[in-house]
Amino acid sequence: MKFLLDSNICIHFFRGKFNLLEKFEEIGLHNCAISEITFAELVYGAESSSNPSKNHSVLNQFIDLVTVLPIYDSIYLFGKEKARLRKNGILISDFDLLIGCTAVEKELIMVTENIREFDRITNIEIENWINR
Repeated sequence: MKFLLDSNICIHFFRGKFNLLEKFEEIGLHNCAISEITFAELVYGAESSSNPSKNHSVLNQFIDLVTVLPIYDSIYLFGKEKARLRKNGILISDFDLLIGCTAVEKELIMVTENIREFDRITNIEIENWINR
């Protein structure tokens, strides 16, 4: 496993945008994971959509192909990073911080379009696969 996917990357993939299918075929979905936080965000998105049944089906097929990582091992890093970010006045959302800390803790490359927030996390490696 090499990459941790953010919610926005998954959503673009589900919608068939930005040649992500080709990217995943190139690197292999077995090299990708998502945080259980991302999984929760995607479940919420499916439930909030105009076609929850269809979107849950797409999500379930995707979940069968990637690893879902727990946040447990990242909790101490989360606390340390949140305290540091607060002291510096540059907080990010708790969910993004938990996802990013999971990438750092598991030594994975964070794949996101949201570079501006994740870049605040110490020692994170980031890639943006979206070309607008």
